[in-house]
Amino acid sequence: MKVTASAISLNVDDPNASARFATEHFGFAEEMSADGFVSLARPDVGFNLIFLRTGLASFKPERLRGRPADGLLVVFVVEDIDGEYERIQREGVPITTPIETEPWGERYFQVTDPNGVVIQLAQWVEAPGTDG
Repeated sequence: MKVTASAISLNVDDPNASARFATEHFGFAEEMSADGFVSLARPDVGFNLIFLRTGLASFKPERLRGRPADGLLVVFVVEDIDGEYERIQREGVPITTPIETEPWGERYFQVTDPNGVVIQLAQWVEAPGTDG
């Protein structure tokens, strides 16, 4: 198998609101859109971030058609987590989970877009208590 592109598609009530949030705060650009559909891209992410209006008849499998994006995190690993945390705060984005470092060395924080999609920024750092 040769993969030529990849995407994450999320069901949300208002695709345009989620697209604006990702564009304004995370540097995505709209690649294409239609009624109930917005596809965003960044050259450094490696996948398109797609928002679909919940309930679209074209969404398959049908049993998931009406379910919103729930129980998942969209995670972006960054080089300067503390700088990104400060930037997001300056932009006035409400912080869902304040910055913290897990015992295994993942430093992260989370925000939530207008449709409830949780976006996590993370950086791998030295695990607390280890000598480096």
